[in-house]
Amino acid sequence: MEILIKASQFILSLSLLIVLHELGHFIPAKLFKTRVEKFYLFFDYKFSIFKKKIGETVYGIGWIPLGGYVKISGMIDESMDTEQMALPPQPWEFRSKPAWQRLIIMLGGVFVNFILGIFIYICLMWAYGEKYLPNENVKDGVWVQDSLAINLGLQTGDKILTVDGQKIKKFAGLSLEFINGNNFQIERKGEVIDKKIPTDFISQLMDRGKNSGPFLYPRYPFAIGKVSEDSPNLKSGLKAKDIVTAINGNSIKYYDEAKNILDKYKGQDVSATILRGKETKEIALKITDEGKIGVAFTTLPSKDLERLGYYDLADIEYSFSEAIPAGWNKSWKTLTDYVKQLKKIFNPSTGAYKGLGGFISIGSIFPDEWSAESFWNITAFLSIMLGFMNLLPIPALDGGHVVFTLWEMITGKKPGDKFLEYAQVIGFVLLIALLLFANGNDIFRLFK
Repeated sequence: MEILIKASQFILSLSLLIVLHELGHFIPAKLFKTRVEKFYLFFDYKFSIFKKKIGETVYGIGWIPLGGYVKISGMIDESMDTEQMALPPQPWEFRSKPAWQRLIIMLGGVFVNFILGIFIYICLMWAYGEKYLPNENVKDGVWVQDSLAINLGLQTGDKILTVDGQKIKKFAGLSLEFINGNNFQIERKGEVIDKKIPTDFISQLMDRGKNSGPFLYPRYPFAIGKVSEDSPNLKSGLKAKDIVTAINGNSIKYYDEAKNILDKYKGQDVSATILRGKETKEIALKITDEGKIGVAFTTLPSKDLERLGYYDLADIEYSFSEAIPAGWNKSWKTLTDYVKQLKKIFNPSTGAYKGLGGFISIGSIFPDEWSAESFWNITAFLSIMLGFMNLLPIPALDGGHVVFTLWEMITGKKPGDKFLEYAQVIGFVLLIALLLFANGNDIFRLFK
């Protein structure tokens, strides 16, 4: 059921983005009186799930959910209609239009993607505002228990100040900042220390496995998740969600402080101070010879941490006018972060190529239960990502056509049809290879 919910959201988001992207080409083509022969959601190799001709355009849904397209007369595209191109140019064809009109037609899809992403982020800021843990409010530093964080030279209690000289706004954004960064600065017991992020940091992050979670956490109270069946304290009165605040009078604010105290009383009976809801209780506990009390630790929701006075959360509401710059800033950061990651993918030493994913990876980022906020957040991100990817100067993508058109406008020389055909084939092969690699990565990770 969870897979079905994820898949449904993915297909809905993808369909929306494809239709609007292709509309970005369709509308200016129609405005410039260019004939559009097909408008398709998904690809229709050999047959269509649905099709209907209205006027001069066939509208349909294909059976291969890898994208969509508009077939514009007189244009060398994924249809590779060389027979049409061999005939004399007609006034309604793309190739007969002035270069500036062709440029607008080709940029239309990308323009729609960027505008859609910005619009969605503005609406999200207006409807939901922003709720997050500010990094500056993690006053007692981070909790380090992951080997990757240890390898970076981090210790529990360190405060992360900057990455690449930029202050971190949201604690939840630390992982992404480290992925995109080259160096960072911490404060440890009042001393400011500069450190480098290893070139292969992304590779190390990927090798941990997709279910490993963040490599850095805020420090949490010692909250009980479950009392084990073989625990010496099974009948002590401990309950799930109890918070241990002291052992034999030794205060415990954070879970990471408990180990030393428990080791101090190995094999002994102790008195533990427990916070249960709004009540404080004293419970007798037995500590094993290994310094354990036989419980599973659990984290607490952000709201509970704020209620208990551990962290002050930011909860920002925006009017519509305030949401416009906030949504724009969110869009710009999304784009710049994506570009930084793309640069690292093209550097083999970073190992970022291991994180390249296909449809399984994209589908997996959707939540396993419906959330309008999450759905539109992911759709906005994908829209901006799709817009940028289509701008890449690769033949077969919009960016490739744009480069050839700009060359024509600058030099006055139009590339020949044969050259465009060969370029289209090369670009298509590159895209198929990238698609196979990305989806192959997904399959490899599933088996791994």
